Amino acid sequence: MVEMGDKLRLYGFNNLTKALSFNIYDVCYAKSAREQRDYIAYIDEQYNSERLTSILTNLTDMIGAKVLNIAKQDYEPQGASVTILIAEGSMIPAGKTQLAHLDKSHVTVHTYPEYHPETSLATFRVDIDVATCGEITPLSTLDYLIGSFDSDIITMDYRVRGFTRDLSGKKLFMDHTVTSIQDYINPETLRRYDAVDINVYGANLFHTKMMVKDIDLQNYLFKTDVYELPPQTRLEIMNNLRREMIEIFSGRNIY
Repeated sequence: MVEMGDKLRLYGFNNLTKALSFNIYDVCYAKSAREQRDYIAYIDEQYNSERLTSILTNLTDMIGAKVLNIAKQDYEPQGASVTILIAEGSMIPAGKTQLAHLDKSHVTVHTYPEYHPETSLATFRVDIDVATCGEITPLSTLDYLIGSFDSDIITMDYRVRGFTRDLSGKKLFMDHTVTSIQDYINPETLRRYDAVDINVYGANLFHTKMMVKDIDLQNYLFKTDVYELPPQTRLEIMNNLRREMIEIFSGRNIY
């Protein structure tokens, strides 16, 4: 794990903006009407606005920020309205969202359910964006975020924008050393995933994507014992799960 170095001596306020985009995909199998009802119950338990709000407020505590305002609204049987605080103009919300305005920037989370009857796979996506100003960086929250969700696929983008100045007036476009997002993730967590980096160091832009290595089919079923399914069915479901994950991880249709 990377430790932050000594504090830089700057002239005035640290004007750097650090933005972390954290996206997870939670893939499940739900074929029968009962399984689909159980899937909705699972989504309501894992991704309801109350739990998402708790995750966000814990995250803001971790980065040393103060929450100024949170708005949320759930719907039945699943989903919630977008919550947006607007200074002027208007927007049309869609999806499930939490928005927290911080005294040092903002944190948002959106959720996107998706299902296709051909494979009976339900792929649920969660997007979390953390933008901070000044000295604090959201990279330290990655282990917490990964552990807060059932993450089959994880994609992360981190970018530092703007510049600040040291006492001599020299511009500083980065105030901490970053080689890879993976350096900020616990090695025990990394061992469970295949991980790939795509970094543009000259632009202070870092991208990491991860895919879980091992699939325990029982964890992807809803109130169905894996051994109740014929071997051929188990193999077909496993193949569909892995194909879904590989295509999401690759960002293109392969099969």
